[in-house]
Amino acid sequence: MFTETEGSRKAIGDVDVLYHDGLYHLFHLVLPNHDFIAHAVSTDAINWRRVNNALFIGDPGSWDDLMLWTMAVSPDPHQPGRWRMFYTGLSRREQGNVQRIGLAVSDDLYHWQKTPVHWHDERGPYDPPKVMHARAIARQQPTSCRHSELSEESPFPLEADPEYYEATLDTDRNWVSFRDPYYYREGDRGWLIMAARTNEGPLVRRGCVGVVEETAPGEFTPRPPLHHPGLYDDIEVPNLIRVGEEYYLIGSLREDAKIRYWHTDKIGNPWRSYHDNVLLAQGNYAGRVCQDDHGWLVWNFFTLGGADRTSHNIMPPPKRLQQTPGGLLRTSTFEGLNQWLGDPVATRCVRPLRGAASHEHCSVDGSELELACEAGFQAFVFDTPLSSARLRAKIELDGLGKCGVVFRVDSDTYDGYYVSLDLLKGLAQLRAWQTGEPGSGEHMMQFRALQGGNWHNDTPGSAEVQLIAFGHYLELSVDGRVILTLADPTFTSGLFGFYLESAKMRLHDVELRRMHEPTQSTNHLVTG
Repeated sequence: MFTETEGSRKAIGDVDVLYHDGLYHLFHLVLPNHDFIAHAVSTDAINWRRVNNALFIGDPGSWDDLMLWTMAVSPDPHQPGRWRMFYTGLSRREQGNVQRIGLAVSDDLYHWQKTPVHWHDERGPYDPPKVMHARAIARQQPTSCRHSELSEESPFPLEADPEYYEATLDTDRNWVSFRDPYYYREGDRGWLIMAARTNEGPLVRRGCVGVVEETAPGEFTPRPPLHHPGLYDDIEVPNLIRVGEEYYLIGSLREDAKIRYWHTDKIGNPWRSYHDNVLLAQGNYAGRVCQDDHGWLVWNFFTLGGADRTSHNIMPPPKRLQQTPGGLLRTSTFEGLNQWLGDPVATRCVRPLRGAASHEHCSVDGSELELACEAGFQAFVFDTPLSSARLRAKIELDGLGKCGVVFRVDSDTYDGYYVSLDLLKGLAQLRAWQTGEPGSGEHMMQFRALQGGNWHNDTPGSAEVQLIAFGHYLELSVDGRVILTLADPTFTSGLFGFYLESAKMRLHDVELRRMHEPTQSTNHLVTG
């Protein structure tokens, strides 16, 4: 996992990951200042080492002298061995209210140079001559990761075209969306897509995926929106991929802080939604995709700060993208987490969390457990406190009662995490139950609903579940599909098991394994 160092007052923002020559390259924003684009590398997508920052905001008077926003790195299709980074820039000229897209290039992914831009520094037309002279001297420096040369012939920075998109500040929104670029190429054609807004329709329903086509090397022609659902204010951090014969458009929506997708069988045909087009549950944001040796991965940042997504962010482990036989996209657990598995924990016997501690339920051969609770609530736990672990089982539920998973639960207070599983409707909800400070009255009971997710249950009443508690990272999969994925630091250790309310449960193929802790020194993390 990747996060900020505690107390640094910085947070990881939007991410972009590229896999090349056995190495994952992470480029990401650093909030709240957006002063530079950071760069880190990893061989396993879990442990990261920071290297030199890739880009910095421009010098005063530049088109990107206020902030840098989301970027995307891809091979240069016109110069083999070279890489291009399209990135979003904001200028002090408009107080950051107009978004534009620029370009930087690199021959090794480590040393980046901003390309020339068509831009005029309009500051201080009546400055004293000595100040004018000082400004001219300061501009005499080579192109670098923070400075762009000026060229009247340059197409950059790219701006929203008023023929198709909102492009000026003279609208009721007073904010021009034209950001989060992503380059897609197929054959000899290439398109740069971005978060944009159509220039007509209800004001908060204009969010679309804009597009400009690269009609010649470094020349971009505006095109109509690639997709306009007619529902959202913005479609942030769009991605376009092809899997088999299907095209998928992946984007993040501020309305519910989820990552969703649309599909089509041909570029130019309508983009359609499946009945369930949520890739990652609420709180996961700014999803980006990359390909490695095993297929497509989706990355994102998750915030522990609730609605404020500018602090306490982490980048959790990626998810593997899977295509179902019917063409739906699903996410599954990243196989790289298997490298963190430790010894198995005995699961032949469980004991009730409340009641007689000596009363155990044991299986005959170690592969199947039968549990029952006639009334009220009862959890059955394995008698080994754990911090990081993976729990697997196939659940078969009898009756119309409730069931779920508990983990990191305290045997005295019952404080810990509770995952309710509705195996009929296909609904999972994760809650944190905690006891408050003594003497705090009604505040003694502390309850937080952390995340919920749905799935379509082909076999109502049964499911194969997998729970991963890996440091602060928590993940629940049902029948191989990731349903819940989040981070929470409330509980760090405790008992693992299952619970029932007025129901019976059969557990098959139960497996509980320790996981090594995802600990890194601060030298690995974002300390910049």
